[in-house]
Amino acid sequence: MLLLLLEEELTVAEMQEILGMSQSRISASLALLKREAIAINRRVGKNIFYSVRPETVSSLRSILDAARRELTGASHDSAALGLALRKRKDKAAEYFNKLAGKFGRTYIPGRSWQALAHALLRLLPPLVIADLGAGEGTLSQLLARSAQKVIAIDNSEKMVEFGGNLAREHGFKNLEYRLGEIEDPPIEEESVDLALFSQALHHASSPQKAVKAAHRILRDGGRIVILDLARHSHEQARELYADVWLGFSEVELQQILKRADFSRIEVSIVSRETQAPNFQTLLATATKSR
Repeated sequence: MLLLLLEEELTVAEMQEILGMSQSRISASLALLKREAIAINRRVGKNIFYSVRPETVSSLRSILDAARRELTGASHDSAALGLALRKRKDKAAEYFNKLAGKFGRTYIPGRSWQALAHALLRLLPPLVIADLGAGEGTLSQLLARSAQKVIAIDNSEKMVEFGGNLAREHGFKNLEYRLGEIEDPPIEEESVDLALFSQALHHASSPQKAVKAAHRILRDGGRIVILDLARHSHEQARELYADVWLGFSEVELQQILKRADFSRIEVSIVSRETQAPNFQTLLATATKSR
């Protein structure tokens, strides 16, 4: 906590998100630091920001430097701090989250998420797209309407057979289904412009390998898009939906992409379900640097 407060003034809520600790534990620690005249706080509107008292920094420097070297979670906390600060500054994202929450609440004839999705997909340039973990390929077929080529990968023979038959039935000559694992997709290196995981990464035995494989098949300047569940505690999902992972935190997705050598990484929550278990959806995008 002290290492974080040396870097930036933070609220209790921000420290909760970064450290993954309870509010009571963080508040108790801050109370102790204030009592020992190590931490101070200031109020800005409804928020209270905490920091390290400047005059105590020099006396604690050797201890904190040693802690920074020894603590195994320091790099994770640093990445989480960067994400928290970006959220604080990103007013545009906050606006669009509010906008997304209102869309569809009031009935307007002809306005729907389905119609909007079709319209936006038509605007895509003619890309070569890999839909990794495509299932029966509903999204693949939508993408194929404007893509140069779509390669749909799934490890279920029945899904691949069903999707292939559906593509032929609808006359999609630029849509190809291939049997394979998303950790090692049967796609040539540097051959696609966009690698897409739509609610597929939490089924991977190794999400890190799957994202690294996506990096391998992308051309320089190509992009990866991940839509997946935010971390949750609904254990029944393992049996109900064959989920391997109970979603991912924003920091986890950011680190997975960073370790796979992606750049220009952006991760944010784009959807929140109102009914229990209140699943949230994360959108992550990144670029394979030239």
